[in-house]
Amino acid sequence: MFDSLQDKLQNAFRSIRGKTKVSSRDIEETMKAVRMALLEADVNFKVAKDFCDRVAQKALGEEVLKSLTPDQQIIKIVYDELTDMMGAENAALNLSVAPPAIIMLVGLQGSGKTTTAGKLARLISSEYRKKPLLVPADVYRPAAIDQLKTIAHQLKLDAFDSSTEQDPVDIAREALDYASNHGYDVIILDTAGRLQIDRELMDELQEISDAVQPHEILLVADAMTGQEAVNVAQGFYDALEIDGLILTKLDGDARGGAALSMKAVTGCPIKFIGTGEKLDAIEVFYPDRMASRILQMGDVLTLVEKATKEIDIEESAKLHKKMRKNQFTLEDFLSQLKMIQRMGNITTLGGMIPGMGKLMKNVDPDQAEKELKKIEAIILSMTPQERRNQAIINGSRRKRIARGSGTSVQDVNRLLKQFVEMKKMMKKISKMGMGGLMNMFGGKGFPGVGR
Repeated sequence: MFDSLQDKLQNAFRSIRGKTKVSSRDIEETMKAVRMALLEADVNFKVAKDFCDRVAQKALGEEVLKSLTPDQQIIKIVYDELTDMMGAENAALNLSVAPPAIIMLVGLQGSGKTTTAGKLARLISSEYRKKPLLVPADVYRPAAIDQLKTIAHQLKLDAFDSSTEQDPVDIAREALDYASNHGYDVIILDTAGRLQIDRELMDELQEISDAVQPHEILLVADAMTGQEAVNVAQGFYDALEIDGLILTKLDGDARGGAALSMKAVTGCPIKFIGTGEKLDAIEVFYPDRMASRILQMGDVLTLVEKATKEIDIEESAKLHKKMRKNQFTLEDFLSQLKMIQRMGNITTLGGMIPGMGKLMKNVDPDQAEKELKKIEAIILSMTPQERRNQAIINGSRRKRIARGSGTSVQDVNRLLKQFVEMKKMMKKISKMGMGGLMNMFGGKGFPGVGR
């Protein structure tokens, strides 16, 4: 996510980093490099120019020029302006209405509307604690209705029973009546798309909107199409006055032009971002946190939120005691690995830790996932006694574990060696606290990852 832009911005700041004094020429050269980085990231030309003009104007102030840390002051200004450009604050869903709240998803074909409908329903059910009804109203795309019903089944949520013989407007009306009479809090309408914006599509969407009066019309746009996504957003906004955007495939967007330009060009806030193919890979969009990621300052708040959902406080306290007493076992290690896997992609998680983003770029996410699965297979091939005390694992046991896990003896040896090293590190960390942890990681990364 934003890999190319992150690198180019870091290069742009290189000339002023560590300087105790900067001149107007230094700022001018830095802003030229920043503008070029934004343009190469496919940010709208006017948005990039206005952004750099605002930063330069503030950077040329007395407070920066006479500061003892002008480089940090300038980066802080860039951070603030990036945050403002993307919307300043999180734009929340409008669910504080008499139920059912109606969310209408619109967008072109291929933008990921149907999958996003499922992701959003899951989020509304688990995070907002509301009962959603998924409504398939795309009667044109082959199997679109079946796809949404399958997603609903996977999520153990409900989907309205529509068919391709029905009119989309009738589907929307009937679904609203059904939801009102069966205690649903939220309706999510998955509407039809086209390969491009056309009058017929807009007329149908307008008819649906007039029929059910949605509380939120959200445009689902493919972030990887860059400026085209911005143009699409403008077209939908002009026709329907959309309330917000969901940017999909942001995990595969190395440039970031759509995310950075969208709010400035259309005036529409980004409400959610899609960060992967899995049905839990959707995040609420926070402009300040995204600005922090772009500048490689990490995103600790999102990381903490993800961890809080997975960590059992009592189990965590027990684990901490074990670490202090050097009683951490392979069973404990396996449970921690599973927690990490539930939290998401390891490279994405690493990028949320300040200073780790650049290191995690060297880690192939697919390879990291395979390594985690290999480790899991090895540990599961051990007996309970071996997991609790790795010291008893001799040569013959290692051969048996390798056969059982479909790996090699060398793989088993490597894991056991890394586990012993990790136990030593954990003992040190438990004594040193968080400050010691950050000092130990400074530039070295996590043991075993990417090696």
